[in-house]
Amino acid sequence: MSRKICKVSGIVSVVMVFLPLAGLTNAADYLSPLDIVASSDGKTLYIAQATAQQIDVVDVAGEKVVKTISLRQNPTALAISPDGRMLYVTAGTVHGKVCRIDLTSGKIVGVSDVGYSPSDVVVSPDGGTLYVCNRFNNNVAIVDVASGKTTATVAVSREPVAAAISIDGKLLFVANMLPAGRADVNYVASVVSVVDTAAKKVVTDIVLPNGSMSLRDICVSPDGKYAYLTHILARYQLPTTQLERGWMNTNALSVIDVSTKKLVNTVLLDSVDLGAANPWSVACTADGKSLCVTLAGTHEVAVIDRIGMHEKLEKVAKGEKVSDASASADDVPNDLAFLVGLKKRIKLDGKGPRGLAVVGSKVYATEYFSNTLGVADIYTKAQKNTISINLGPSMPMTIARKGEMFFHDADLCFQKWQSCSSCHPSDGRPDALNWDLLNDGLGNPKNTKSLLLAHKTPPAMVTGIRASAEVAVRAGIRHIQFAVRPEEDAVAIDEYLKSLTPLPSPYLEDGGKLSSAAERGQKTFVKAGCVQCHSGSLYTNMKKYNVGLGLGMETDIEFDTSGLVEIWRTAPYLHDGRAATMHDVVTAFNKDDRHGKTSKLSESEIDDLVEFVLSL
Repeated sequence: MSRKICKVSGIVSVVMVFLPLAGLTNAADYLSPLDIVASSDGKTLYIAQATAQQIDVVDVAGEKVVKTISLRQNPTALAISPDGRMLYVTAGTVHGKVCRIDLTSGKIVGVSDVGYSPSDVVVSPDGGTLYVCNRFNNNVAIVDVASGKTTATVAVSREPVAAAISIDGKLLFVANMLPAGRADVNYVASVVSVVDTAAKKVVTDIVLPNGSMSLRDICVSPDGKYAYLTHILARYQLPTTQLERGWMNTNALSVIDVSTKKLVNTVLLDSVDLGAANPWSVACTADGKSLCVTLAGTHEVAVIDRIGMHEKLEKVAKGEKVSDASASADDVPNDLAFLVGLKKRIKLDGKGPRGLAVVGSKVYATEYFSNTLGVADIYTKAQKNTISINLGPSMPMTIARKGEMFFHDADLCFQKWQSCSSCHPSDGRPDALNWDLLNDGLGNPKNTKSLLLAHKTPPAMVTGIRASAEVAVRAGIRHIQFAVRPEEDAVAIDEYLKSLTPLPSPYLEDGGKLSSAAERGQKTFVKAGCVQCHSGSLYTNMKKYNVGLGLGMETDIEFDTSGLVEIWRTAPYLHDGRAATMHDVVTAFNKDDRHGKTSKLSESEIDDLVEFVLSL
């Protein structure tokens, strides 16, 4: 998801972006409020209903929906032009669009083609340019507003899902959701790509703390000095023996200095004994005094004293001891008490808050799973300071919809540190990290697997240690969530995961056809013997083999044959993520041709083979 902020007449409006659902059963039966932005006068809110293919217009004073604008695709992000006259909506997946809606008439007045799964849209300060995060093209499209045409694209790191622009419009800060590269190295983290908007190129990548992933949103402070970024800070180098004190996953806010384009520090949103799972949207109040963050996994909004936080960060940067755990800047990302006295958590009435808009002293949060809009007064001292506004009729949840909610719900977890989606942050797909789970001993980390089609391809886990995905789901609740839950919860999660369907590969040509290179690669796939194990419609025979990839205590171990459907989305590869690319799989890590007969293939044959596999 993503967001950008516009400061107009003392109002901060935040655009939140989420990722499209893939194959959720009866998804259209629900609204799934996702993104939200406020009008320049703060009297109207616009809400993207992710699965209902519509934009709801909410009257703030009346606290009700007064108009609905229908779309033909699922909306993912919203932004309002600086003059307040136009609403920009990104929508769709393979053939993504940006719709231009005239806010006077409420009608769509133009549609621009962009890229694959546009996940955020930012408007330049002069209103003449749009910047669109094309998630699965790994680029940002630069769209001329007057013509509606894409004038350039800027390649970024991996899965850009959020962006924010500096007040002068010279820099665009792009949040890349997942780490790129190998997973079996000492430092694995997502980056923020900084784009020079005049030169139309990335001038630097800001590396976040080790273990940073699942980036969701980024905003710029009203004074333009700082950018704030929400993400998970995973402790992936520790064995998963417990959860206390954020042993596995902590939940973070990173601070970036706009002028120097450098990371200031990263603070934790959690409390010592209570996780703040899955931080999503972030926004500043118009006066710059507070930062607000939706905590999607714990159904809360965190409100942070921004001024106090910066004063404390400045002190610790000078070597001053500011808490029991922080006497230097390096201590801060591990200090669960750093924000004590500077942060409060407001429990919302609805489920799954994601999008966020701040108007005056009120926070408006889209409550994804309850089809409601949460409202909280962040400064009142009243005991009850929240309400939820119904955005439409309440539909009974299917089992799959309940499973989707449980999959994202940290209430299922001991001390609420994480949800299933913490390690599978995008519709069950992996976080690109290696984890040392306890199901196959200690000291042998494995790369997180995609859960797509897992129920059709037993056994589960890289070594096949679980007989089926059903067994793995229940083991995950017990040994990763450290919880005991009713059987119906696991059944619901099963149904949600079964409902997921693969997205088409970006390597396919228009019409979903293989390219000429991929067609040649399909023949090489047979020639090299890959088809013997990666067979059938899911490209796996569901058997285990020793292909010479085990190391140390796992020398000569057998690994499960992975299915290749949607493999383009799940790098890095092999059981320990040592292969950053598919090319590495078939060349650098295929000793003695035990993992396919590739050593005698020409370079062009290898390129074609890789093209085919990544097209599946």
